Amino acid sequence: MRHKKSGRKLNRTWEHRKALMRNQVKSLLTNEQIRTTEAKAKELRKLADRLISMGLENTVHARRKAYKVLGNHALVKKLFDEVAPRYTAAKGGYTRVIKLGEPRRGDAAPMAMVAFVEPRQAGSDAASTPEA
Repeated sequence: MRHKKSGRKLNRTWEHRKALMRNQVKSLLTNEQIRTTEAKAKELRKLADRLISMGLENTVHARRKAYKVLGNHALVKKLFDEVAPRYTAAKGGYTRVIKLGEPRRGDAAPMAMVAFVEPRQAGSDAASTPEA
């Protein structure tokens, strides 16, 4: 029974799953968006949001935890200096999974795109509300 067991196995061993998620989150930070299967995208969203939350803490401990996942000082610097500061006003939901219409060619796996959400500006909410 799988009671209280969260996350997908993705038909891999835990070492392979861990390496896959690390590689995908590195690609996401490097390219700002990636294309993958829906199941992998939904798992990646959890890890990416967790890393951005670490980036918002901006402590030495958070940087070390992020380095443990990313394994690259340049990516840690980009996470803490460029990506995380965009979301200081947001409380979560830093990434978005967009399902793509066309399945993968070889095995017809459903595909999705994972991208960072554009942060909302403080003044844009006031401009979009109609005046009464």
